[in-house]
Amino acid sequence: MNINISYNIGLDLVRATESAALTAGRWMGLGNPVEADKAASTALLTALNMVEMDGCIAVVREMGNLAPLDTDDNKIGTGSGPSIDIVYDAVDGINQLAKGYPGALSLVAVAPNGCMWAPATGVYMDKIVVNEQVAPYLVQECVSAPAAWTLALVARAKEKKISDLTVFLLDRPRHQELINEIREAGARVLLRADGDISMGIQAAMPESRIDLFIGAGGIPEGLILACAVKSFGGAMLGRLDPQSENEREAIRKVGLDLDQVLSVDELVTGDEVFFAATGITGGSLLDGVHYKSGHAKTNSLLLRGETHTQRFIVTQHYSTSDD
Repeated sequence: MNINISYNIGLDLVRATESAALTAGRWMGLGNPVEADKAASTALLTALNMVEMDGCIAVVREMGNLAPLDTDDNKIGTGSGPSIDIVYDAVDGINQLAKGYPGALSLVAVAPNGCMWAPATGVYMDKIVVNEQVAPYLVQECVSAPAAWTLALVARAKEKKISDLTVFLLDRPRHQELINEIREAGARVLLRADGDISMGIQAAMPESRIDLFIGAGGIPEGLILACAVKSFGGAMLGRLDPQSENEREAIRKVGLDLDQVLSVDELVTGDEVFFAATGITGGSLLDGVHYKSGHAKTNSLLLRGETHTQRFIVTQHYSTSDD
């Protein structure tokens, strides 16, 4: 599908993630993730409402059942311009931010309307991400295969030993068995308590210390990550992974297939995608917000799927306000 999304929209998306990051950065280390998330979400969506587009929020990431800024049927933008789907996370790594840890980002991704997989229900999905070197070898069986089998596949594709591989997972109880399998196979494990999109992006990059991203996480985060993976030419697999019987039953009621494995091209169809991220707290992907007297500096990443363009943007923000 091609609806001629202007390449200029990329800078509009960066302005939105910058606004969220500048707002969220003021909450760093204050120990209040709920209010930080509210403030950053309001800043992000306020900026997106000024973009010339007929946008629809495809999947909403809610924290503590808090609804985002009130919208009309999840509509966002001026209402004119291209019809596009949007998925966002005003603060990926909200607990990292609240505790003053590195790695928090503000993120938004867009694709033509109808191009994003948007299940009627469900919260969690299994995800596997690799870079373009491994992409031709990634098969659907990797989602359900023993960790050692998948690690052997990645090692062969990268011409490494399994002991040379670094695998990223969120440090969650649901992953403990998988973590044990990976360690027993001989690969190194990199854990983080929060903010998995940054690490997933790095797994998709041509040169990275992360060889494989694996594990269960939120569906909105998965769609954002899919847009970035497409832009880097990497590969991704996803499958619904309910974490409670209530979630499983809700999925069954709407007739979704719990065994279906989706490729990155099924998670987000076509190449007309954009991804924008701005660092909030400094990390291995992007530096965080730096506040100075009368101005602030942000670091952002802008990706365009059609051209595989990658832009790292450093912006100086001058204002008479605190932001």
